[in-house]
Amino acid sequence: MRYLFLLLFLTICNTLSAAASTLPFIAIKSNHIVADTDTVFKKRSVSIGVNYGSDIQFFGRTGPFTYPFLSTDAVYNTKTGFFLYGSAVQVLGYDEITDEIDIGAGYFFKYSKKFSGNISYTRFLFNKDAALVIRSASTNNIDFKNSFDWKFAKSSVTFDYLFGQLNDYFITLSTSKRFESSFGIFDNKDYLTFTPSINAILGTQNFIQNFTTDHQLRFVENNIFIPGNGTPGPEFNNGRFNALNYSVKLPIAYNRGHYTFEASLKYSVPVNVENGLQNRHELFFNLRFYYIFF
Repeated sequence: MRYLFLLLFLTICNTLSAAASTLPFIAIKSNHIVADTDTVFKKRSVSIGVNYGSDIQFFGRTGPFTYPFLSTDAVYNTKTGFFLYGSAVQVLGYDEITDEIDIGAGYFFKYSKKFSGNISYTRFLFNKDAALVIRSASTNNIDFKNSFDWKFAKSSVTFDYLFGQLNDYFITLSTSKRFESSFGIFDNKDYLTFTPSINAILGTQNFIQNFTTDHQLRFVENNIFIPGNGTPGPEFNNGRFNALNYSVKLPIAYNRGHYTFEASLKYSVPVNVENGLQNRHELFFNLRFYYIFF
């Protein structure tokens, strides 16, 4: 089984977006502390964090407008590897204090010293007054991530099953390299890390169909055309498993014993996009801070 994952990693060398229109989005796939920083370890601890993002992205998809957001995360880790987490999201520029709340639970495990993984379930809860800003017919997600440390790089493959009124499947492939400074910045207890990564997201995009039925100009947004016989038909088969997005991420972080402050840039290239979404190559900017109590 290990070698199957290694072959997958070698063929590619994702996170965590939204389909949109005049008023976007579908659920934010929040960058939970657990998934992105591997701070889950078999020691009782609590992690809290806050994140600013320049735009919302959902499995490689964005809307035609830019929507910056703020999110907060909290993760409780047990000694046995089980963890609980929650996240609150606010889209900036709207009156609601909280547009979305995500809650979930999971388990972290290690196959070997170099090969680890985690599996989790997430439930998306939406503020009804913010339904036109963030919307999803799929309010549940099962996430299964496996990571292998090659020493010269670290690779991961993540399987997501998004379900509710509509179902979607995703595979996110990622390879990163961590560089750590050999010197302190202010004293000998702090250091910098730089962890560039390349990522690919493959999957279905049925969530786009739900979005189009909830908004005006649905014919335009759903890319419906009228063939010669006068029968409407979809231009895209959104249930087909396909490449959705490729990206390169460049984060740099300042670290001390219990906390990390990180700034990152991600250049995203969407592919096989519904024309109505008007997805484009985009540069994302994120600021994150998290603190670990143990």
